[in-house]
Amino acid sequence: MPEGDTVFLTCHRLDEALAGETVLRGEFRHPRLAEVDVSGRTVREVRPVGKHLLVRFADGWTLHSHLRIDGAWHLYPPGARWRRPAHQVRAVLTVARRSAVGFDLHELRWVRTSDEDGLIGHLGPDVLSPEWDSAMHAEAVRRLAADPERAVGSALLDQAVLAGLGNIYRTEVCFLLRRAPSTPMAEIDADRAVLLSRRLLLRNAWHPEQSTTGDPRRDARHWVYGRRRCLRCGGPVTRSAYPGDRITYHCPHCQL
Repeated sequence: MPEGDTVFLTCHRLDEALAGETVLRGEFRHPRLAEVDVSGRTVREVRPVGKHLLVRFADGWTLHSHLRIDGAWHLYPPGARWRRPAHQVRAVLTVARRSAVGFDLHELRWVRTSDEDGLIGHLGPDVLSPEWDSAMHAEAVRRLAADPERAVGSALLDQAVLAGLGNIYRTEVCFLLRRAPSTPMAEIDADRAVLLSRRLLLRNAWHPEQSTTGDPRRDARHWVYGRRRCLRCGGPVTRSAYPGDRITYHCPHCQL
């Protein structure tokens, strides 16, 4: 599933292409939006909230989408050939010079902008929010530390605690905390966990390559995620799968 930085960059590119433009052609291939017509409407902005994408229109309506595992938004010059098959298309928004095409968007909602809270109100503080301040940081720390018995790997992945982290970042944050993902929150510095989470996502927000180490080389981008051997100590990396969760990675030598 795409991480928050991927959604952030997608929204930035969509905003550059669509904001202030009038939709010349709008098409939704989704039963819930079959009768929605956006042609003639002006896009006000495109904004991310955690892993959610919000295309806001000037007349007070919002197109909400979520990429889940295989969803994507592409931008094309009008008439250009799409890079994915047409049967995967769920949404098309064409303005004067660009077409935004949404593929495999399993979640599409058309709501009044004033009602967005019904879709995203459950989310915790957005790690990449431009409004991030000391109050949001404090709230993120409070939510992360709220259940002392909860495993840090589970808490970091919970979007109601902290919006934007996925499996890559929760794995790498745990590594930088030098704690296994199964460590209870009672033993974790929640303040540092939030600082690390935001730092890592900000580092990658403006480019598609994700590096949690600061090294752009393909074989050195992550400390333990997806690796057989730890980048720091060279020891074997342990893979763990918990019920209802994704595979996590940790180094038994570097992480307690």
